[in-house]
Amino acid sequence: MLMINLTEGQPPEPSAVPIGARSSPIQLDSLSRDILALKQEIKAVILAHNYQVPEIQDVADYVGDSLGLSRQAARTDASVIVFCGVHFMAETAKILNPDKLVLLPELEAGCSLEESCPAERLAAFQAAHPNSYTIAYINCSAEVKALSDVICTSGNAVKIVKAAPPDANLLFVPDENLGAWVMEQTGRHMTLWQGCCYVHVEFAHAALSRLRRQHPGAPVVAHPECTKAVRLLADEVCSTEKMIDYCRQSPARTIIIATEPGIIHRLKKTCPDKQFIPAPTDHCHCSECRFMKMNTLEKLYDCMRRLAPRIKLSEDVMMRARRPIERSVEISARP
Repeated sequence: MLMINLTEGQPPEPSAVPIGARSSPIQLDSLSRDILALKQEIKAVILAHNYQVPEIQDVADYVGDSLGLSRQAARTDASVIVFCGVHFMAETAKILNPDKLVLLPELEAGCSLEESCPAERLAAFQAAHPNSYTIAYINCSAEVKALSDVICTSGNAVKIVKAAPPDANLLFVPDENLGAWVMEQTGRHMTLWQGCCYVHVEFAHAALSRLRRQHPGAPVVAHPECTKAVRLLADEVCSTEKMIDYCRQSPARTIIIATEPGIIHRLKKTCPDKQFIPAPTDHCHCSECRFMKMNTLEKLYDCMRRLAPRIKLSEDVMMRARRPIERSVEISARP
């Protein structure tokens, strides 16, 4: 396994900052009603990633993972897509829905994985290694998608890698932890771009071991973006959507969740009779994504009222980025 770092150092780790003064429950209820009314007026569909704050999830038409939400939006007759997530997710929605208006409540909501793999550096590596077959995790910019041979999600990454040309020199960008886990599952050698989700690498083996001892019957479900030390403690390693299925089907009454804790709101609604415990870090019992929490109900209403900020991509980038996404969907549909 070859690790490469072409980013001149990792992007600065976002500092933990307070979300800010929260509106009262009465204000949130009123704002939620205004959002639902405005949604009808502008003919919009509201998408919320699993990591969004509860009040946004509760007004969304669909809650899920990034690619699934973008594909769901394409099946609606909505004229406006409001994506409550981070920037690359809204870009993906625009790529798959080029004729629709795509809004992102907070335009500065980014992603440490996206930042770790700038398109110009990927292009330089590809030029130096022309035989590389690039598999890009969906947590990347539209420009990186446009440079890739195929896109993968955490849910289909194993299948995508297994389907890659057998003699190809595989380059996996940008998540080294997901890539390492996929190598373990498939036995395929890959060159891994050095990038990580700043949230998932905070989960700690020692802290999680202590929590397991406190709840000996509770299985651990971990996202593959976690480090290997954490994945080794997990009973199940899977995507956020597969976490929902696992928890629904598990006979366990208490389950430890090693991913961004925003998903616990959806898990509680799906399995109200079960207890979900967020996996700890060395410093606290939570690990919230600062970027995901930049979206608020107030910003959601404001962006729908102003029809801004809008996601804008060139026709060329959208066309080139759509091909590897469609290739991913086609491979996933194979038996």
